[in-house]
Amino acid sequence: KMLKVYVAGPYSADNVIDVLKNIGKGRQACADLFALGFAPFCPWHDADFIIMNPDINHPVQYFRDYCIEWLKVSDVMILLPEWQKSIGCQDEVNLAKELNIPIFYSKFSLIEYKNNLKKD
Repeated sequence: KMLKVYVAGPYSADNVIDVLKNIGKGRQACADLFALGFAPFCPWHDADFIIMNPDINHPVQYFRDYCIEWLKVSDVMILLPEWQKSIGCQDEVNLAKELNIPIFYSKFSLIEYKNNLKKD
């Protein structure tokens, strides 16, 4: 079974260059997890949806709400570096804790967790 991983990290920033860097870092982290056999949820793909559908005017909260729905059905959460800078990530962490979803801070600890599940 592939573990469903909610990937959380910075998205917004105060300038477009840092937003693009955050999108790149998030997508790379998700690609790495996918290559390792996980099923990551990648909120940074929202950028493509918005670019491909510029006439759709969903508010930011709409995207946050749908992300929360994915968090609720995730097996685990992984936090990317500098997640603390994101109010959205902080809210997601609090919800994950309420839902008893295991939280990881590195792909190495996540891999170890997955390997230990296989032993059971």
